[in-house]
Amino acid sequence: MSDPQIAAMSRHEDEDRSAHPEMTGQVRSLWSDAWHDLLRKPSFLIPLVIVGLFVLIAIFPGLFTNADPEYAELSKSMQGPSAEAWFGYDLQGRDVFARTIYGARPSIIVGTLAVLLATLFGGLIGIIAGYAGGWIDSLLSRFTEIFLGLPYVLGAIIILSALANTRSGIGSFGIMMIVTLVMALLGWPLVTRIARSAMLAVKHSDYVQAARGLGASPVRIVFKHLLPNALAPIIVIATISVGTFISAEAVLSFLGIGLRPPVISWGVAIADHQNLMRQAAHPVLFPAAALTVVVIAFVMIGDAVREALDPKLR
Repeated sequence: MSDPQIAAMSRHEDEDRSAHPEMTGQVRSLWSDAWHDLLRKPSFLIPLVIVGLFVLIAIFPGLFTNADPEYAELSKSMQGPSAEAWFGYDLQGRDVFARTIYGARPSIIVGTLAVLLATLFGGLIGIIAGYAGGWIDSLLSRFTEIFLGLPYVLGAIIILSALANTRSGIGSFGIMMIVTLVMALLGWPLVTRIARSAMLAVKHSDYVQAARGLGASPVRIVFKHLLPNALAPIIVIATISVGTFISAEAVLSFLGIGLRPPVISWGVAIADHQNLMRQAAHPVLFPAAALTVVVIAFVMIGDAVREALDPKLR
């Protein structure tokens, strides 16, 4: 065999190894494989860009508008979109575009923090119940079912109505934190059920039994072996729940028991003009459109992550 033929064969072998990492012994993990799969999906990249844009808007609203969202001119009340005000003016003569931009921050913060708290607390309860089993599992499961039996919106209405008097005079941040805690309080049971199921599915695996036989402590077994393999469904439900919680905040604000002035949020903007739709729709249309786009984007990201982490759906 000539030298050019040997060189060509060597080049083809190198290309095969680069295309198939498993040929070189470099086996990618589930997370690495899922990430590479997500980077090839427009159904993940497009909503990710949209969410990133709204997060940037929430962090730096001044980059997108110079208008003061609280500045009002009654002479411009309910004027439609124009070159001066892209989204028009609301009933008080405030710039709807500026209020839509500044409304992104409270809506996204409340939804994200509520999901984070619900995931941390619910995931911890589910992991303990799934790993411990026995009477601990039964006790925690019954405790979870008490909260799971409460209708989400009805429970939030009751709790926030009971706290209505305590929310006066606490400022925007205090109102946001109260709504966040109430949403997390009612949202954690679903995460608990999923975390418990995921833990039960992997706790009897061979590698867990081997670690237990080698004398590994329960804490090490949970965090080193069980949690990494049970984390996928928890991440999926948390990602999807962000959009759900953002829309829940808008519903509660629309009903007048969630966020309220001086907080500027999409739900507050919709609630302020719900009875003026026949006169002019733009003060409601644009905040509602922003809310819809963000919720759909988070749901699409969650679906893409679910497909990437579940080999059966590929």
